[in-house]
Order: sequence, then structure tokens, then C-alpha cells
Amino acid sequence: MRTVSQLLKERYNEKVYRLSLTSGCTCPNRDGTIGTGGCTFCSAAGSGEFAALIHSPEDVKKQMENAKKRIADKTDARKFIAYFQAFTNTYGDLAHLEALYRSVLEQPEIVILSLGTRPDCLGEEVMEMLKRLNQIKPVWIELGLQTIHEKTARRIRRGYPLEVFEDAAERLHSAGIEVIVHLILGLPSESREGMLESARYVAERASLISGLKIHMLNVLEGSKMGEEYRRNPFPLLDLETYTSITAEILNLMPDEIAIHRMSGDGPGDLLIAPDWVRNKKKVLNTIRRKQNADRA
Repeated sequence: MRTVSQLLKERYNEKVYRLSLTSGCTCPNRDGTIGTGGCTFCSAAGSGEFAALIHSPEDVKKQMENAKKRIADKTDARKFIAYFQAFTNTYGDLAHLEALYRSVLEQPEIVILSLGTRPDCLGEEVMEMLKRLNQIKPVWIELGLQTIHEKTARRIRRGYPLEVFEDAAERLHSAGIEVIVHLILGLPSESREGMLESARYVAERASLISGLKIHMLNVLEGSKMGEEYRRNPFPLLDLETYTSITAEILNLMPDEIAIHRMSGDGPGDLLIAPDWVRNKKKVLNTIRRKQNADRA
């Protein structure tokens, strides 16, 4: 297993830290273009609860400085990834977005621009913008695949079929842009084998996919899934099962795919369940122990 920390140290000779930001974009799965309310697991903040608010190039510097100050309390970081996480960061006025992202890339301490988006929001004009930005500094595109199973995708209202993801990954790779994939473990009705099938799908595409983020399903206030869980609680993975599956997934991954995350950590004040995800240190230590045991 190769971690993103190892990858970045190899490339930049020091630790690189992430600044969580927002672009002010919405999502076609929220504004009525393909749906409303978003994916069922997303809260009102669109999986960006910890992000600083950025809506124009003019306030980028101030917001970035605030984000860096929070990190500076713990470290002497000098290099950063500008991570636009919430909602769909290639969905909106492209002239505005390109100006925003260029203003970020102009900052000397920013070494990578990472954009969370949907594979169905990467049309020709968007790809041309990304290519231009990628000539300035590396651009990473993070795609919320979550699962390869169409039944589950419909259940969580993902809003696109697997072929759309495959096409987007191919085009991004051809453009020289790195792709990071998100998988969620514990989605309703998915079996252990079903989750491992999604992981094997990612592992088999190491020529296209450079990174993986693994998340436990967090049931959050303000999400459709949260409303459903309040009405009729459905089974969630326990700590032992989640860490066992995650350890198996990590051992499946080739070194070409860097591991960016092993456990999601949603905001505590919105978390409905499962409660065990609050203890991130215990989760990570348990994963590592199981991973070592699996390899023994």
C-alpha cells in the first residue's frame, strides 16, 4: 500500500497539507437539472462541512490565509493542496471558475489544485479549462463513484450510470489529469462482496486511477438518508466489519493507486450514526492492525 503522504513527499521532498475550500458551485443533482436534494448521503453542505467559504477571486487569499493559520498551529507547513470539496466544482460559469482557480494557482505555496466533481460535469469546455489549469500546476479531479453497482447507485440517487464514470476517467487520463476515486462502504443493502467488487474494479484500472479515498457511510442530519434513518433505522457496519473490509481493500490496491483516505470523518454535530467513526485514531489503528494480520 502506498499512501498519498508518501507520494507527495517523493514529489515535493516535504509534507504537503490540504486546504479545504469551496467554489460557490451547486450541483445538477440539487438544482433540478437531473434531480433535487442531492445524493441521499449528502448533507445540506454537500460533503464540505469543514470548508472555508470562497465565492470570488477577490476573497481567495483571505480565506486561504485563514485555512493556513489553522494548520500553522500544529505545523510549519510550507506547501499546500487547494482542495475544493463541496458540491460540483466544474458546474457553473466557466469563466468565473477559471479565474477563481487561476487566482489560487498563482499562490506560490499551492502546489496542486484538487477539484471534487461529478463525471457527468466534464464536458468539452470543462476539459479544455482543466487542461489549461493543468499546464500551470497539477490538477487532481476527485470523482464520487461510491459504488459500481447500479442498484445501489439508484438507491442513493447518484444520478449517472457507470459508463459515464468510465468515459470521464478515460478522458481525464488522456488529458494528463490525475483521477482520485471515492468509494463508500456500508451503503444500504450492499454485501461485503459487493463492496469488494467495487474495490477490485478500481484496482483493475490503475492505469487510469491514481488515488483512492475510502469512506464509511456517515448518516448525517440534513441528508435524505438521515431522514430515512430517523424514520426507519437500517443496518450499518460496525467497527470490526468496516476495518476488516477496508484492510482487505488496501491489500488489493496496487502501488500505482495512492491511498488518500481510509475513513471519512463528518462533522460531529451532524453525525447521526455510526457513533464509532468519531474515534478516528482507533479506526485507523484497527485498520492497520488488520491489514498487517491479513498480509502475515
